[in-house]
Amino acid sequence: MITSLSNSKVKLVRSLTRRRARYAAQQFSVEGVRIIEEAIGAGIVPALVLYAARAEQDPRARALLERSRAATPEVFAVGDQVMRAIASTEAPQGIVAVLPFVELALPAQPQCVLILDAVRDPGNVGTLLRAARAAGVDAVWCAPGTADPYNDKVVRAAMGAHFAVPFRVASWEMIADTLRDIPRVYLADARGEIVYTRADWTHPLALVVGGEAEGASAEAKRIATARVRIPMRGGAESLNAAMAATVLLFQAARTASGQ
Repeated sequence: MITSLSNSKVKLVRSLTRRRARYAAQQFSVEGVRIIEEAIGAGIVPALVLYAARAEQDPRARALLERSRAATPEVFAVGDQVMRAIASTEAPQGIVAVLPFVELALPAQPQCVLILDAVRDPGNVGTLLRAARAAGVDAVWCAPGTADPYNDKVVRAAMGAHFAVPFRVASWEMIADTLRDIPRVYLADARGEIVYTRADWTHPLALVVGGEAEGASAEAKRIATARVRIPMRGGAESLNAAMAATVLLFQAARTASGQ
């Protein structure tokens, strides 16, 4: 059992809270039974799994540890002090894994693309990835200024979307290049000229969602073919980025399914 905070494996996990360390190692940490189950179920081999002894008392966690051991020899029990030090939640489930960065293959002809334009709040980025998964989005592009998709808050909020939806951190030049064959690029804008229920959501299309604080960037405005808005009632001026995108993505999904 690992009990020292000076252990190299413990130091690795703790270092991954820093973006620079994550990208240098090309690894990130995840916490909890469900998300590690999803990762292994998606064929991702953990580089390291650390668990508190109490986790073995839970049948689901015990089964996950057996699956983890079948995938990698790097599975170790740790003391409670170590688990508290490496966990990012206030009530840790007692199991943490280090995973390689995920690069699911991008579709050759994506039908529905989500672009995050300087969405800085990690919780919103994670929720947007989760919504993208549920709405059947083919690819997510994280434009400059967007929170790191491997930030622990993003990973928790995404609820396993990292292992199901292809996403990339990219420059606007790269993003624009991928949109050449997409006829409609909608920008979510509270003052947009088209009410979202009257927009043409026929695929292929792309949706750009910006952060609430600064609004759409000049690059986002440049690539957009139209701006769509969600009518507000009760004196509300706008929804947050994640809520607005979810409404719009499911409108696109309804069109794609013929409803």
